[in-house]
Amino acid sequence: MSYTPRLKEKYKAEIVSALTEKFGYKTVMRVPKLKKIVLSQGMGDAVADKKLIDSAVADLSRIAGQKAITTISKKDISNFKLRKGMPIGTKVTLRGDKMYDFLDRLLSVSLPRTRDFRGINPKGFDGRGNFNLGVKEHIIFPEIDIDKVNRILGMDITFVTSAESDEEAKALLDAFGFPFIKK
Repeated sequence: MSYTPRLKEKYKAEIVSALTEKFGYKTVMRVPKLKKIVLSQGMGDAVADKKLIDSAVADLSRIAGQKAITTISKKDISNFKLRKGMPIGTKVTLRGDKMYDFLDRLLSVSLPRTRDFRGINPKGFDGRGNFNLGVKEHIIFPEIDIDKVNRILGMDITFVTSAESDEEAKALLDAFGFPFIKK
C-alpha cells in the first residue's frame, strides 16, 4: 500500500465536492487546487557575512524536506553594497506529496506554536487566486533545533492555486483548514 498525504485525500474526498456545490462548477477540472508552495527568505545581511546563507539554506531545507537553493542578485545596487551575482536569499518550491505534507505540518503544528497567534490575516491574496503568508520566526517549525540557531529568520510562504479569483482561493484554503481571522 502506498502512502497518500492526509490533506490530499481530504481534497479528493471532501473539498472537491464542497467547492463544486458552492460555486456550481460543471466539471471537476474547474475546481481550484493547490499547485505549489514556495518558501523564500530574503537575506540582506548576507552581503556582509556569507555564512548566513549556508545556515539559512540548511534550515530551509530541513523545514521543507527538500534541498533549498540560493537566490542571487540580478544587478548592482551601490547603496546596499550589492554586486551582481552575490547570494541574497534562499528559496524552495514544493509540489505534489511534499507540498501536502508541508501544508499539514504548517497548519497543525507550526502555526499554533507561533507566539500570540490569533489567526491568519486574509489580506494576503494577490487578486489572481494566490495567497502570501509571512512568518516572522522560522523557529516555529519543529524541524529546527532552537539551540543550534544563531539567528532567527523570517520567511515568506506563497500558496499558488489554480483559482481564478480570490474568493475561490479563500474557499479552497478555508476547506484545507486555514485559521483565517473572522471579520
